[in-house]
Amino acid sequence: MTTRGLVALGDSITNGHGEPALGVHAQSWAQWVAEVLELPFTKLATDGAQAADVLAEQVPRLDGPYDVGCVYAGVNDVRDPGFDRAAYERDMRALVAAVAAASERVVLLTIPEDVGRPRAAPKPREANAIVRAIADATPGTTVVALDDLAGAPFLLPDAVHPTARGQLEIADRAARALRAPRLPSHTTEVHDSRRARSRFAARRGVLLAKDLKRRAVERLSTQSF
Repeated sequence: MTTRGLVALGDSITNGHGEPALGVHAQSWAQWVAEVLELPFTKLATDGAQAADVLAEQVPRLDGPYDVGCVYAGVNDVRDPGFDRAAYERDMRALVAAVAAASERVVLLTIPEDVGRPRAAPKPREANAIVRAIADATPGTTVVALDDLAGAPFLLPDAVHPTARGQLEIADRAARALRAPRLPSHTTEVHDSRRARSRFAARRGVLLAKDLKRRAVERLSTQSF
C-alpha cells in the first residue's frame, strides 16, 4: 500500500507563517516533523480555523492513507468568549475519527494553558482534557503536550502564535513523541549569541508595543457595547 506521508490539519499555528527568531526561519512545526521523518508533507491548515472549520473544510480534503495525521485545533475555540465545550468535544471527536481512519498514526496537540492576551484560562485546561480523552479512545494516537509552552523565545507577545523558534520547539516535542530518528532542532542552527539575543529582544519589544495597542483597542471596543 502506498502512503502519502504526513498530513497536518489546524489553524494559523500549523500553517506556520510567522516571525523568524534566533536564526530559525519561519516554518510549520508539522513540516519540521515531516522532514525528520523523511515523509512527504501535506498542509491543510487554514488561518483562523476552529475545530468546526477543520471538520467542515479540511477533513473533506483528506486523501489518504497517510503515515501520520496531525491535528492541532482548539486555540481559536478557547479564545472565543462563547466557547462551547460540548460542541468542541463533538467536533474534535468527529475530525479525529476521520483523520484516524485515513492515517496509520495520529498526533494530537494540547493547548498552552497561558494562551492569549487577554488570557483564555481556564478554557485551555478544559479543552486539553477533551483532547486527552479522545486520544485515549483512539488507537494509534499520540498526544504532544504543549500545556506549559509560554513566553519568549517561543511565543509572540500575543501569547498565541509561535515564533520560528517556537515552531521548532513544538516540532521537537512532536518528534520525541513519535520517536523520530533525530530532532528538528538538530537539523538547523539556533543562534544563541549575546548579539542574537539582543536583536531578538529588540524585535520583540516592537511587536509587544503593537500588541499592547491591539489589546487597548479591543478593550475599548468591548466597553463601547
